[in-house]
Amino acid sequence: MGATIDQLGPADVAALGERLAANVADAVKVPSGVLREVLIALLADGHVLIEDHPGVGKTALARALARSIDADYSRIQCTSDLLPSDVVGANVFNQPQARFEFRPGPVFAHLVLVDEINRASPKTQSGLLEAMQEGHVTIDGTSHALARPFMVLATQNPVEYEGTYPLPEAQLDRFMVRVSLGYPSAGQEAEMLAAHAAGDHVLDLRSVSSIDELRRAQQAAREVHASASLRDYVVAVLTRTREDPRTELGASPRAGLMLLKAAKAAAALEGRDHALPDDVQAIAAAVLAHRLALAPSAFGAGPLDVVRDALARVSAL
Repeated sequence: MGATIDQLGPADVAALGERLAANVADAVKVPSGVLREVLIALLADGHVLIEDHPGVGKTALARALARSIDADYSRIQCTSDLLPSDVVGANVFNQPQARFEFRPGPVFAHLVLVDEINRASPKTQSGLLEAMQEGHVTIDGTSHALARPFMVLATQNPVEYEGTYPLPEAQLDRFMVRVSLGYPSAGQEAEMLAAHAAGDHVLDLRSVSSIDELRRAQQAAREVHASASLRDYVVAVLTRTREDPRTELGASPRAGLMLLKAAKAAAALEGRDHALPDDVQAIAAAVLAHRLALAPSAFGAGPLDVVRDALARVSAL
């Protein structure tokens, strides 16, 4: 059955992904694999944790993505004195009308950049949990729906720990993928210096998609077929991470849900209406590694090693 006005077909989703990737790459030098993982999270209605050093383009990536989809964009700069109400909003008394009215916080946007999330206190970090998981916030007993689509791109510095609060496992588990941009090559960095001499290229970007088109693409990704054998394969990979003697905490059932959603979005970006084990394998490291806790006896192994070994030892059905 072909695509209708209200429905995007696999080829339409693939074309949208190519437009978005090309548009973002015009303004930001991001590894193509990392950009693909971010787009997968966007299509799968997930959130992204960007763990990298300052100055490598994290903020520019978020701004470029927001402009590419014509989305409402906001930025939250986390500090130790940031309050939950600074993020989600608060009820403020309107004296002329003698009543309280809700003033929404910066979380009420399609795409929210939460910069240096680990500098916010645990109380403020927890204020994001409901928004990220439920798509709404509750203020004084009243629920307020967030924009749809809604995506959080949070950043943290992986080496600077003074004055920071490590994210608890419950909040790490809310991020569909964790990515790292890394430094550009010498040639790319030289090109970036020349390109940005005239100004901020992100401001020159035009949107290549509407929010409505993105919503329909997300729906198409949700409708990608995942066979019973593929679901069994995902469970087998999760089980292997739990049984690995190097892990103290393996991948959770929520991790499996995230992995399957991401694999379906990856298939949609390839123009397919069905997901394959290759889709699972391509995105597994970005989805699972940050959810694993290693045992003290891991002897220098990292979470990525556990995920890669799980993929190598579990045969695709």
